[in-house]
Amino acid sequence: MSPLRSPYTPGADDERHGPFIVLEGVSGAGKTTLARLLARRLDATAIHTLTGPHTEWSEAVNRQLRPLPQFAFYLSGLLHVSDTVRQALAMRPVIADRYASSVVACHAAVNRVGLDQARELLQPFCSYLVAPDVTFYLVSSATSLRERLKTKTDAKQDDIDLFGVPGRLGRLQKNFTAVAETDPSAVLLATDGRSSDELADAVVEYLEDRRVPSDRH
Repeated sequence: MSPLRSPYTPGADDERHGPFIVLEGVSGAGKTTLARLLARRLDATAIHTLTGPHTEWSEAVNRQLRPLPQFAFYLSGLLHVSDTVRQALAMRPVIADRYASSVVACHAAVNRVGLDQARELLQPFCSYLVAPDVTFYLVSSATSLRERLKTKTDAKQDDIDLFGVPGRLGRLQKNFTAVAETDPSAVLLATDGRSSDELADAVVEYLEDRRVPSDRH
C-alpha cells in the first residue's frame, strides 16, 4: 500500500501508448544523443531529468545548498518529471534522459554519502514514480568519457567535475553499477567503440526481441 495520501497520490497511469524507456549513466556516456535518436526512431517523446523550471536552477542549487535541501530539490524535480512522463505516455512512448537512478547515484557520489542513505531518502516517494519498462545503463570507460567530453559543446559544471574532482568518476561508476544490480528494469549497454546509431540499433533490437509492450490499457 502506498504511504502517500490524497491529494499527494499520482494521477492514473494505467493507460500507456508505448513503453517508458530510461537511459542512465555518467556524464559523457552519450545519453542525450541516444535519446534524440530513439525519439525519432520510435516516434517517442524525449524528456530530460531535470525538466524546466528545475533545470534552470540546478547549478545555483549545487553551489549554494547543503546536501539535504539539495536532495529535496532533485526529488522535487524527479516527482515533476514523473508527472510529465505520465502525461506524455498517454500519447506515445517516452525516452527519459536520466531518472530516479541518477538522483540517487549522483547525490551519493557528489556528497560522499552511502548509497543506502540516498535510497532511504527516496523510498517514501517511490510509489509516486512511473515505473520504467526498461532502463538502459550506458557503461563507458574513463578513456572514452574523456574523449566525448572534449567535444561536448554544452558542458556543465557536473561534466567538468567528472574528472576535475578527485574520485568523482569512480564513485559515480560504482554507484550506477550498484543501482543497476538491484533494478529489475536494468539492461547494461556498453558504449566503447560504438556510435550513437549503433547504440540506437541495439536498443531497438532489444525492444523488438523482448517485445516490450507498445500499448498498455
